[in-house]
Amino acid sequence: MTRQFWTAIENGIAELVIESPPVNALDSAGWRGLSQEIDRLNADAGVRVIVIRAEGRGFCAGVDIKELQAHPDRIVEVNAGNYETFRALHRGLKPAIAAVHGYVLGGGIGICGAVDIIIASEDARFGVPEVDRGALGAGAHLQRMFPLQKVRQMYFTGEMIDAAEAYRLGAVEKVIPRDRLRATALELAGKIAAKSPTIIALAKEALNGVEDGDLERHYRWEQGFTAQAYLTKESQEARDAFVDKREANFADKK
Repeated sequence: MTRQFWTAIENGIAELVIESPPVNALDSAGWRGLSQEIDRLNADAGVRVIVIRAEGRGFCAGVDIKELQAHPDRIVEVNAGNYETFRALHRGLKPAIAAVHGYVLGGGIGICGAVDIIIASEDARFGVPEVDRGALGAGAHLQRMFPLQKVRQMYFTGEMIDAAEAYRLGAVEKVIPRDRLRATALELAGKIAAKSPTIIALAKEALNGVEDGDLERHYRWEQGFTAQAYLTKESQEARDAFVDKREANFADKK
């Protein structure tokens, strides 16, 4: 199996790095493995903070559409891997920081919506192109980042917004030059790691408890519609068009 991410731990900070060329889109095994690694880090007494970032052209392009186009039955496993990854970041009691650059799409939005703090490079762009891929997803996590009207505009059009706009809307803590992204994230993580791990864990659990709504329940509701979408001819046509690099034709596909 090709490695799709790796981890390094130093001074109480776990650096979890997505590295799955060419676009950091993880397959079903990758998402499942990522969730298991985050659970492992949350259970590691030597870890106080998790920083999740990526190497390559962008942070994360979500799921591997080519895998699903070739193996539609794997949508169930992909959904499970996505759910468990986002749950592990959100519910795990170690603070999680996402340091993102380039494109942040689909599952990348899910990661960002599940973590506690987002730091973005100036070239970061956020989007949910799912409707153009014959799917749904990440809406619950998008709503943890952006106002409702912006969520719907992004969701229905598939259009992306840049880091400056994400900062204006309050989704990210800081926007910085790309070459300072990792150092800035580790500096912030270091400040948190210096605190009492017991108090920080209690603080995260308390903050999760006072949030409006249940993120995991909302995402499970959304995933039901994702599975339903995959059963339609329009969804298959959208995936075929994406893989073939052509415009989708939805005429007579109902």
